[in-house]
Amino acid sequence: MAEEKHTYSPDFTDEEFEKFCKFMHQTDTAAYGFARAKALGYDIEGLSIAPGVIISRNPRMSIGKFVRLGLYTYVSGATKIGDHVLIGPHCSIAGGNHKFNAEKGWFADRSEKDQLETSIEIGEGSWLCSNVVVVAGVKVGKCNLICAGAVVTKDTEDYAIMAGVPAKKIGYIDKETGEYIYGK
Repeated sequence: MAEEKHTYSPDFTDEEFEKFCKFMHQTDTAAYGFARAKALGYDIEGLSIAPGVIISRNPRMSIGKFVRLGLYTYVSGATKIGDHVLIGPHCSIAGGNHKFNAEKGWFADRSEKDQLETSIEIGEGSWLCSNVVVVAGVKVGKCNLICAGAVVTKDTEDYAIMAGVPAKKIGYIDKETGEYIYGK
């Protein structure tokens, strides 16, 4: 019996690899997002994971119900994502920092204490648009709208609309009507 040739990968037959690639890169629908979450071992109601998402598993990480993680998003560290959160494509939520070690002359590993102090929290009902970065140690308030490309370096109030680098409050969401109020 001839050994099957593996053009693309030693772990998959060519047919398996092609199917896998198509599934990963042509399937950004809710149904596939839910299936992807289950296939990755997450049993969280309503969790949808788009293609290319990387979740660095951490025992201090928690992901709420009805969360959508957009294309190519990265989540790591002691991160808490509340219920009903939308995270757009290409976002980075990286809890934890590396500290410069003057004795060694480079950025060294972080301590347990550093990891606790650099956790991230994304408040319930928030929406992080495309390319948002939330840095270590930040708490994003409840029902925030974080505009595309923003870099959130400080805690935010509930119902805030944040934009820019670094992100600044440019408005708020009226919690009674849902209206976006800019400039206040």
